Amino acid sequence: MRNENATAGAAAAAGFTAVVVMHPLDVVRTRFQVNDGRVSHLPSYKNTAHAVFTITRSEGLRGLYAGFLPGVLGSSIAWGLYFFFYDKAKKRYARNSEGKLSPGFHLASAAEAGSLVCLCTNPVWLVKTRLQLQTPIHQIRPYSGLYDAFRTIMREEGVSALYKGIVPSLFLVSVGAIQITAYEQLRKVVVDFKSKRITIHNQNPDKLLNSAYYAVLGATSKLAAILLTYPFQVIRTRLQQRPSDDGVPRYMGTWHVVKETARFEGVRGYYKGITANLLRNAPASSIIFIVYENVLKYLKPSRRND
Repeated sequence: MRNENATAGAAAAAGFTAVVVMHPLDVVRTRFQVNDGRVSHLPSYKNTAHAVFTITRSEGLRGLYAGFLPGVLGSSIAWGLYFFFYDKAKKRYARNSEGKLSPGFHLASAAEAGSLVCLCTNPVWLVKTRLQLQTPIHQIRPYSGLYDAFRTIMREEGVSALYKGIVPSLFLVSVGAIQITAYEQLRKVVVDFKSKRITIHNQNPDKLLNSAYYAVLGATSKLAAILLTYPFQVIRTRLQQRPSDDGVPRYMGTWHVVKETARFEGVRGYYKGITANLLRNAPASSIIFIVYENVLKYLKPSRRND
């Protein structure tokens, strides 16, 4: 049985690697998500490539890596905690089901882990979003960094502001639940197929799969999760925007975002930035599972096929 500390360490390393490589696309996605055509302090981009070019030209690499510190901190913590809680939940369910975990138990374990991680990391994601939305034409005094952002938010809006977007965030727990369940089931199918094909019995599954398999499985499972849940990401990002100069939030709550987006933008509004999101998350998910699986092999040579 895998060691929880090894699992958490592998996941944290995977999360860090993915953020370093893919963060510029995260900035582009965030700016697309909040741009409803009625925001004056945000530049307008034609598409993902134009956004990257425009940000690089007007803001430099610093613009492409806005919010990087909370992004890398949040991702490393989130993935580490996620797999730690996930393994704990799986072990608990396994004791009650004679060691056999059905897809339903994998889903329940992933949902439980995601909810706990969401409550722990929402303040970090809120700060990341706000730092990513700061541009040279921003009309409010910009945050100077991670610490200044936390301090200013708590002073001007109160501690409760750190949990803006928590409702759609909890709905977005399904992203991790869907992804990890799909990954586990696809992984099991591939291992079973390869085991039968090469007629090796009781073979450690780590010997049957390599980084190419982890990349494909990670990207495929992430794609399914994104397509099903993306509107919640848009809703959360719009809720997490910084209030205007007079302290009034652009959106008052989840239902307000839903109504206003439908009214002014239609269904398309709920999928703004999805191209950048797919370009970021499919490769990022591949990177995460490649690093996670290989670091786990290094830290813990034997892996139980559960």
